[in-house]
Amino acid sequence: MRIGIVQTKPEFGAVDENIERALALIGEARSDLWILPELFATGYQFRSRAEAWSYAEPVPDGPTTKRLIDAARDLDSFICAGLPEIDNENVYNSSVLVGPDGLVARYRKLHLFFHEKELFSPGNLPLPVADIGMARVGMMICFDHFFPEAARTLAVAGAQVIAHPANLVMPLYAQLTMRVRALENGVFTATANRVGDEARTETTLHFTGESQIVSPSGEILVSLSPTEERAAVVEIDPALASDKSLNPLNDRLADRRPSFYKALD
Repeated sequence: MRIGIVQTKPEFGAVDENIERALALIGEARSDLWILPELFATGYQFRSRAEAWSYAEPVPDGPTTKRLIDAARDLDSFICAGLPEIDNENVYNSSVLVGPDGLVARYRKLHLFFHEKELFSPGNLPLPVADIGMARVGMMICFDHFFPEAARTLAVAGAQVIAHPANLVMPLYAQLTMRVRALENGVFTATANRVGDEARTETTLHFTGESQIVSPSGEILVSLSPTEERAAVVEIDPALASDKSLNPLNDRLADRRPSFYKALD
């Protein structure tokens, strides 16, 4: 199958324009699965919870999810992308996985980063793994990369590919840790980051780009620039992520000793 990452530079609040720009980049190539950045349509730096609320949408009935479903149908592909989700009185930093037939899975970010704790409710859904036919796809968002339990949970649940929408501002930590997550779990990881700056508060945020796709052996299959909008596609064999062996006697998952990990509870 083919996996694509899309690296964009959204303008805060220009939702329709940001969606069209991302879809235009997708239209430049052919892929079975596309990953777009975290909060790709709204921008990232909300000034308040009320402002985040004003941009949040229901899933799957909100306009952004519907637009992504239409695009997936037109492209005959699957798309994973991040957006602010409203549900009753809560706003979540969420991602959706959609395909030609509609919503496949949703995920609400478990590990909120910095001021996100003031803007969003913490995620309350399990880490999902969805079978899209060609592969089993797990979902994480941005700062989740700092918590190895997240990727390990997805791997144990059978994920072959981890889709990782992101708005990364720390110095290339995720570009390193997602290589480790791929290697230690024997999965493909696809991080779609954004580029550019936002300065809507007293803090200017610089987004680091360098979106990447990594193989189960930790090899970087493609890495984008730190500054440019771009889409890139690589061809993978998901079956490689089903073989967890390191040698004839060691297996990345079978060799675990969960009874000794109780301190993690």
